[in-house]
Amino acid sequence: MSDGDLTSKREATTVVSPNIGLVNRQTIQIGPRWAVIGIFLILFFGALYLARDFILPVVFAILFMLVLSPIVRIAKRRLGLWEPLTAAALVFGTSLLVLGSFYAFSGPIAQIAENTPRYVEAVNKEVAVLRERFMTVREARQQAREATNGEGTVSRPEDVIISGPSLLGNMAAVVPRIGASIGFALIFLFFLLSSGNLFYRKTVETLPSLSDKKRALSIAFEIETELSRYLFTITAINMALGIAIGSAMALIGMPMPGVFGALAFVFNFIPYLGAVFGIGLVGLVGLTEFGSLSSALIPPLIYLAITSLEGQFITPILVGRRLRMNSAAVFLSVAFWGWIWGIVGMFLAVPLMVCIKIIASYFDGLHPFVGFLAADETEDTPPGDSEN
Repeated sequence: MSDGDLTSKREATTVVSPNIGLVNRQTIQIGPRWAVIGIFLILFFGALYLARDFILPVVFAILFMLVLSPIVRIAKRRLGLWEPLTAAALVFGTSLLVLGSFYAFSGPIAQIAENTPRYVEAVNKEVAVLRERFMTVREARQQAREATNGEGTVSRPEDVIISGPSLLGNMAAVVPRIGASIGFALIFLFFLLSSGNLFYRKTVETLPSLSDKKRALSIAFEIETELSRYLFTITAINMALGIAIGSAMALIGMPMPGVFGALAFVFNFIPYLGAVFGIGLVGLVGLTEFGSLSSALIPPLIYLAITSLEGQFITPILVGRRLRMNSAAVFLSVAFWGWIWGIVGMFLAVPLMVCIKIIASYFDGLHPFVGFLAADETEDTPPGDSEN
């Protein structure tokens, strides 16, 4: 083993005796740093998965706190409003919005759940047509084999039907847990907002040096600014997208066009996969309503055209260069957080990615990681996004 390898695996510490000046050199064996980091990441993400029922409401509350804190500060500075009063108004408004959304969606979702057997039947009909064509080819091959080998017919295996709990039964089991998580997140959000800057002050007080304190405050305020800008912009874009898709579905005679518009608004918070969910849903309903496969292709194609226009032109122009992300990194983030936290993790993937990118930009050693997350600067600038 060479001296360089030995030096890389060992760290030497020198202990000097204060009385007689003797030097005692000790060598401490340490494991590879990458192994320690790997074990930490495995334990960290395992904890995120196992404790998701507790961590998800906390993450939601902190993200909303970062978005709504500027409103609380502006209300105190300009209007002189007490922080708990503003926090109560914001939390109460958020609660009304959540309850109103659940009430507005409860009827259409129940209707979709009731029509699920029709959707399954329509899909089964199309699958049966394809199966019949394949069976014709298979029977012809079987007859040719029998004529050649003189073997008897092979008995057809029996179909096995597996029944499970209904969709409404699953929803009835999940809704109470979702309601408890939302209630916990709203209460925690109220305490975070009503404390004003206490959360920031306590965080800064735990840091040792003045430079670390300044960096922490810079990170917090930049996350507030960028995350608020991103969420408000994306929300406006998704509202326009939902109106466009709902109007298009109404023009082609799809049932419940308002529901499809509202679902498009929600699904579009999930990059890439949200559009896939929406296209699949309108295609399934279109197949049931229109009957033929050719007519059923019209709704998903219109949905695809509108979302492609939004994703390729409108969002890059309005979001801006600073918040544009590497497409591969965004897709990987959505897949990863969806694997950890399910559908809720997919909604949180991009906000978490924005926060991680901002935090990493303040550390020199993480600049290559920031460069990976950022969009390619050599890409063609979308129309209207050119810099002067």
